[in-house]
Amino acid sequence: MKIAFCSSEVFPFAKTGGLADVSGALPLALAKKGHKVKVFMPLYKGIKPKEKRQGCGYIKKDGVEFYFIKNDKFYKRDGIYGTSKGDYPDNLERFSFYCEEVLKTLKGIKFCPDIIHTNDWQASLINVYLKLKGNSFFKNTKSVLTIHNLAYQGIFNKDKFSSLNIADEYYSPQYFEFYDKVNLLKAGIVFADMITTVSPTYAAGIQTPEYGCGLDGVLRSRRGRVAGILNAIDYKIWDPSKDKLIYKKYSSNTLKEKGANKAKLQKELGLAVDKDKLLLGMVGRLAEQKGIDILSKSLNSILKRYQVVILGLGDTKYHNSLKKAAAKSKKKFSLNLRFDERLAHRIYAGCDCFLMPSRFEPCGLSQLISYKYATVPIVHHTGGLADTVVDVERGGGGFPFYKYDKEHLIDAVERAHEVFKNKSAWQNILKQIIKYDFSWDSGADSFIEVYKKCQSLQ
Repeated sequence: MKIAFCSSEVFPFAKTGGLADVSGALPLALAKKGHKVKVFMPLYKGIKPKEKRQGCGYIKKDGVEFYFIKNDKFYKRDGIYGTSKGDYPDNLERFSFYCEEVLKTLKGIKFCPDIIHTNDWQASLINVYLKLKGNSFFKNTKSVLTIHNLAYQGIFNKDKFSSLNIADEYYSPQYFEFYDKVNLLKAGIVFADMITTVSPTYAAGIQTPEYGCGLDGVLRSRRGRVAGILNAIDYKIWDPSKDKLIYKKYSSNTLKEKGANKAKLQKELGLAVDKDKLLLGMVGRLAEQKGIDILSKSLNSILKRYQVVILGLGDTKYHNSLKKAAAKSKKKFSLNLRFDERLAHRIYAGCDCFLMPSRFEPCGLSQLISYKYATVPIVHHTGGLADTVVDVERGGGGFPFYKYDKEHLIDAVERAHEVFKNKSAWQNILKQIIKYDFSWDSGADSFIEVYKKCQSLQ
């Protein structure tokens, strides 16, 4: 099968979140199964392709060809989507250019894909342009749109619609119009042949008013073409037995070395070095979606008994509240307001538990990574977290809480601590979760099934 994979960010070339991890790993997994895959993304500042083809930067890696759409005016900037002050005001123009250029490049290199797989709102216009402007070259090409987080939809003022080079008749509630604005993701959903999301629970959830972010009706109208496929992780990057970024490598056979990682992490971050003190870690965006609101409210209680390390950036109001908590608890709380890949790996390796108190979570990758590092996840039971974290009391490997508030989060942490105090029981959990397999091998098979179904649709 010939597949064009389109994403605004792809690891290791550009990353702001889980979209990049998926976009970096899934194409490689598909190629390993014998499919011809070409990946298309913008040529951002700092990416240095080795070759140039059809006006694009070009790199070939592990059997996958990567094409980087060039436009210095749009992409040679410090940020991918914006700055600390907000999104770039010309993001519609930036990503509509990208979407049109992908189709032009495919024609230029004479690669007619069976499937164009687009991701999130930034690439969703490809589905539209394919249907409205694809011409005979793409007559047998089908499109799949993956929604990684429905909360981000690409919404712009209606006066920008004219820059999309699409007939005015498509600015209507049936296609682009959304509460008197332009909604790019909505149009992508309408024009895609199939829609996938990043977990089965999230696929069902986004078809309800509670989690549908205003698009639940559009998604329900296409329910026969919506599928939930659980995300996976790349074990070439996330594996403590091979990880060069952690203090000491370890595996299921050398789990005692995890203790060495904990001690060194505590020392590096200025925490009291104490193997018997429960160490909780969090890596990610410091935003309400990630549960930072209830975690902030819980910290005073949690820090009375446990240690906490947080790594990430987010909303200023949470930066400020967390800074106050850190100032009061220097030997118990390490706050790191930055992106730091090295420290992220060390947090996964050195912590006892990983915090994911997300208000909602389409899939989540951190809980899958934490399993591999024998770090027990504490999660809110929602979306992909509900699909992947089964309670220890039911034979699983984590501690979910079911009501979104600080009391239930604190209760989950205390439940984890009670088990942590029983060293043999805790070790049994670690031996269990480090062997879990959330690789892309089976995930790629699920996408291939969607692609085949897509090809059979009229």
